[in-house]
Amino acid sequence: MKSYQNLILLQNLYRQKALGFKYSDPFTINEANSNEIPKSLEQLVHNIKSCHLCDLSKSRCQSMSGYGNPNASLMIIDFSVSSGEDTHNTYYHGRSGESLKKMIENVLCLQVDDVYFTHAVKCKTLNSNIPSASEFNSCKSYLFAQIEFVKPKIIVTLGDNAYYKVTDESKNFEDVRGHVIDFRKYKLIPIYHPAFLLRNPELKKITLNDLKTIKSCL
Repeated sequence: MKSYQNLILLQNLYRQKALGFKYSDPFTINEANSNEIPKSLEQLVHNIKSCHLCDLSKSRCQSMSGYGNPNASLMIIDFSVSSGEDTHNTYYHGRSGESLKKMIENVLCLQVDDVYFTHAVKCKTLNSNIPSASEFNSCKSYLFAQIEFVKPKIIVTLGDNAYYKVTDESKNFEDVRGHVIDFRKYKLIPIYHPAFLLRNPELKKITLNDLKTIKSCL
C-alpha cells in the first residue's frame, strides 16, 4: 500500500513539474522518529529542531526548542517566537527579554539558567502574525511533552494568548491573572507579558505582586 501511495504522489509531482511548478531541495524525514514518543527531553529537542509539521518551518532560521534547567521548579511559557529571538537564536532578546530577565533575577532571585523557558509555538510566525490554531496544534504535543519531562513546580504563562492556548480556557484574563490555577498535575500562574508591560508601565506594580506570588509558591 505504501509503495502504491508513493507512486501516486510521485506521478502528481511530475505532473505539477510539467506545468511549471518548482520545488525546494529535498529533505529527509526521519520516519523512525515521526510517530515515536520521545523517551527523553534531549530526544524531544531533536524532534523539535527537525520538525516540518507546518508552514512555519519554511520561514524560520531555527525552531526554538527551549532553554534552561531541565529539572527546573519554574517553567515559563511564552506564546510565540519573536523575529528577534529567531534571528539571534536567543530566548531573552531585546527590551522584552531584558525585562523578563530582570523579573527572574531581581524579584524571583533566580538565574535564567535556573528556570526552563519555552514557547507554545516553537517557530516565528510569518510577518509577526499571531500563530493560527493549526500552527499551535502542530506544536501542542511538543509543549505538553516538555512539561512532563521537566515536571516544574510552577508554570508561568506570559500574556493572555499563552494562557488561553496552553489551558484551552476562555475566561477573562484579568480574572485569572496572578492567581494560582490548578492545571493538570501542576500549578499555573498567568502574568502580563513583558512586552505588554513596556507599553503599559503603570501595570508593573501589579506584576510585581504577581511575581511575589510566584516566588512564594516555589
